[in-house]
Amino acid sequence: MLHYALVFFVIALVAALFGFGGIAAGAAGIAKVLFFIFLVLFVVSLIAGGMRRGR
Repeated sequence: MLHYALVFFVIALVAALFGFGGIAAGAAGIAKVLFFIFLVLFVVSLIAGGMRRGR
């Protein structure tokens, strides 16, 4: 999922470079959402792993 966030971020950068503001904003928004979903899943997996290791 982090890979897709980085892909959309690169798309946003390229679109902004060529002056496509709407496309750049949309791609940046998608990248932001995917990154935060990745962070939430990462934290949940760390907590679950810590609880499993504690037993």
